[in-house]
Amino acid sequence: MTTIMDVAAAAGVSTSTVSYVLSGKRTISPATRARVQRAIEDLGYRPHAGARALASNRTAVVGLVAPLHEDVDLNVIMQFVRSVTTTARTHDLDVLLLTKEEDTGLRRVSEGSLVDGLLVLDIEADDPRIDVLTALDRPTVLIGVPRDPRGLSCVDFDFARAARDAVAHLSALGHRRIAFLASTPRALDRHAGYAERVRDGFLDAVRARGAEAVHQPSEPGPSGVRRALDAVRSRLPGVSALVVHNEAALPALLALLTEEGLSVPGDVSIVTIAASPGDELPRPLTSLTVPIADIGRIAVEMLVARIGGERTAETRLLAAHLEDRGSTAAPRG
Repeated sequence: MTTIMDVAAAAGVSTSTVSYVLSGKRTISPATRARVQRAIEDLGYRPHAGARALASNRTAVVGLVAPLHEDVDLNVIMQFVRSVTTTARTHDLDVLLLTKEEDTGLRRVSEGSLVDGLLVLDIEADDPRIDVLTALDRPTVLIGVPRDPRGLSCVDFDFARAARDAVAHLSALGHRRIAFLASTPRALDRHAGYAERVRDGFLDAVRARGAEAVHQPSEPGPSGVRRALDAVRSRLPGVSALVVHNEAALPALLALLTEEGLSVPGDVSIVTIAASPGDELPRPLTSLTVPIADIGRIAVEMLVARIGGERTAETRLLAAHLEDRGSTAAPRG
């Protein structure tokens, strides 16, 4: 394996000179820089991530803040972790996972120079961590969108548009009574950004189309889904279509409908907004799938740019195309 000493010998310079060429921390004459760069190319030298970090006063580590709230779907969180770590690896970065909700962890890893930047998951509409993050001297990217990002870059799925697309699809089929089976009550109580944005998109869409609708939070288990479905039918008799943004509730929902002798889409149409296409479910469901791999990749790329000196804040919302998998049809009658 080629070392920095091999490069120095080939270029006829000291190892410290090679280090300065790599880090840019000192001015090196054009001729010497050219010799070093030529030696690097000829030998195929690739600096070790730790050596580059030491030379640039960086750690080559980014922090991923993923609080494990009671209402959070662990499977979804782990998909984000996988996407972030896989992309970080292509940039020679390691990932430090922080799962506590307290701000002390953010301060500790930042003020202790343990990470070069932070990626923060599960953003609430008025997230109290924003005050801490904007005060820290560390580049930060939010995976989620608060009401006021305050100069922090954000990337997320366009939940409001997904809800509008789901309603547009069902409305085009003739559905006029549409229910939204939503996230858990806790997610809405703590004002999780995704839960509020998808709710608002749904309600705006049904109002614009003159449809009757209800938005009903649901726990994921069989008893929780039963209570939610009973509430939907009580508030909206004759409901013919469901938009479901509660991935964990889908197995119980399909089992309950089967138990009642109801068919999909004959008796009720279903569109899901979920982190996966639901291939493990008893039947395929028409869906808008959250592109978690793309969100994680873009978040890391945005953070790398900010670590490199880019200071322009931006917000990117990724859209999904509705995939018709046969779980929707015109309402009977």
